[in-house]
Amino acid sequence: MKNSELDVLIIGAGPIGIACALECKKQKLNYAVLEKGALTNSLFHYPLNMTFFSTSEKLEIDAIPFISNNPKPTRNEALEYYRRVATSNALEIYLYEKVEAIKQTELGFNVQSTKSLYTAKKVIIATGFYDLPNLLNVPGEDLPKVVHYYKEAHPFTLQDVAVVGASNSSVDAALEIYRKGGHVTMVIRGEAIGERVKYWVKPDIVNRIEEGSIKAYFNSEIKEITPSHLVIQTPEGDKTIANDYVVALTGYHPDFTFLKTVGIELSKDGKSIPKYHPETMETNVKGLYLAGVICGGKETHKWFIENSRIHAKIIVEHLKKQI
Repeated sequence: MKNSELDVLIIGAGPIGIACALECKKQKLNYAVLEKGALTNSLFHYPLNMTFFSTSEKLEIDAIPFISNNPKPTRNEALEYYRRVATSNALEIYLYEKVEAIKQTELGFNVQSTKSLYTAKKVIIATGFYDLPNLLNVPGEDLPKVVHYYKEAHPFTLQDVAVVGASNSSVDAALEIYRKGGHVTMVIRGEAIGERVKYWVKPDIVNRIEEGSIKAYFNSEIKEITPSHLVIQTPEGDKTIANDYVVALTGYHPDFTFLKTVGIELSKDGKSIPKYHPETMETNVKGLYLAGVICGGKETHKWFIENSRIHAKIIVEHLKKQI
């Protein structure tokens, strides 16, 4: 039976939220994890054929072995791993239950979800950033042909597809759509393919662009989207091209509105980095902690599963002394 009076309430059932739950269970704390979507919701929405940059051991949590067929695991292998970790350890995780409000009290926090009201002495926010895309903010972005998430290439076969961005996700999508018979044009704000693109993929996209199989506009941005065309602002002037779909993989950001609503301060330098103590992960709101990639604000390349796994032990070690 679900307990609504908790020592610790964890928001987000991604890898880091699961790691926090494991640590709470080991320390015999009364905890629960609330997740607004599926287990590891962000990973679930990754492209079907995605391969991680990291090797499997760097994605392990709580020293539980992650065995994959190849050194770099796939999305499906990661889903299986974190699913087995959660179920085998009988973690208290409640899915499809969104947190709507957090209110600080003298004894801790009242947390209202879509299903229940909880009281918790401490709260850990481990919600990541994948749910909110960075928008293009151009006319026509609200057309059905524009998507900010990429799942698979088949729907784009024989279509004129513009892929926006030059990151790993953009490059993977462009190559896969091209190989499944789509006519791909990349629109890239910078002067080259991103520096962080996987080293074994980068030569492939560079070669496809150089041979003309994939058209690329560098130092360019989409200016307008219509049902049948795109207007692209390029160094040589505006270009109008035929277009059926826009796959705008321009990155994502944390829910800053939610963080500010619960009282967490954000940096004023344009990076919106939440205020927290790096030695404890406690924010400026006493008893409220951050874990995982959300700690980076708009710098979403700063924290990953592999370097934020340690947040769980840091946080639980600190909060246990106060409960």
